[in-house]
Amino acid sequence: MTFVYGDNIDTDRIIAGKYTKTLDMNTLVEHVLEDLDPTFKNKVQQGDYLVGGYNFGCGSSREQAPIALKLSGVSVVLAKSFARIFFRNAINIGLPVLEIQNHDIESGDEIKVDLLTGEVKNITKSKSYFAAPMPKVMIDILKEGGLANYLKKYGDYQL
Repeated sequence: MTFVYGDNIDTDRIIAGKYTKTLDMNTLVEHVLEDLDPTFKNKVQQGDYLVGGYNFGCGSSREQAPIALKLSGVSVVLAKSFARIFFRNAINIGLPVLEIQNHDIESGDEIKVDLLTGEVKNITKSKSYFAAPMPKVMIDILKEGGLANYLKKYGDYQL
């Protein structure tokens, strides 16, 4: 399933600050996107996609926002643009994010994402969109489930 939201979705809309002072990750999942879409947590399933507009993840630098999305089942976040710190936090915790400026993806569209090529196929509309392919090191970080796991396995990245 694909969930589409608009521009300027800030980290407080993804997970309100009052829920971030916990080590219980289930709390994050229980409250993910509740102020934006109270039905999201009940509809999202493992492997679903979230699509945002411009400036997705703006606001604070809290890592709980991408963590809450990942733990809820979101497999990839697509947006027309991301706040820089959200983008980096997402990669660091192992949540793939792709920037696609021009798309007409709607909620419920069936899509497939190829992180290696940056291609997003909209099966519903028989269209393809292209993001810049991710650098190999980012793909490697995502494959390991995030930066901490990557560094545990490989140590510092060598060019």
